[in-house]
Amino acid sequence: MFGLVGLTFGVALGSALIPFISVEAWVVGVGARWPGVSCWLVGLVVATAQVLGKLLYFYAARGDIKLPNWLHRTKKERTKPSKLARWFGPGTRMHRWGDWIHVKCKKHPNWMAGTHAVSALVGVPPFMATSVLAGLAGMSTLMFIVTGMVGRFARFSFLAASPAMVMAWF
Repeated sequence: MFGLVGLTFGVALGSALIPFISVEAWVVGVGARWPGVSCWLVGLVVATAQVLGKLLYFYAARGDIKLPNWLHRTKKERTKPSKLARWFGPGTRMHRWGDWIHVKCKKHPNWMAGTHAVSALVGVPPFMATSVLAGLAGMSTLMFIVTGMVGRFARFSFLAASPAMVMAWF
């Protein structure tokens, strides 16, 4: 059982760092294959690993972690702006809208708590995106951890229990 919990922690941490790994499928599989494992334990382990992994994105967005140079963009000299720059470059409507959102988030950092909590529970908007936005908005680390842990714990405890609930109906 200890090995399964450790493996679940590893998969959840990996899915927090690499978005292509589906921890939801893993949790449902654990609940279906090993019904004796407590759904509360699985929920707690996955929530802890997910929030720990997303803390890296949160701190990077806040500027507390210096990213390596290869992750920074280099400016290329161009005579004609790219299509992306024409839509999102300085002076465009999208750029002004992004600046407006950034000012509002900085002015009211606790507004992000509700969005982050809903994202942790439901998954929409994506949890990775709200983790980065929470860092940009200046949300406190304690608020980030509490809202993420509560939402993720509820989500993954339910997912771990879902195979047993479905089997109880039949």
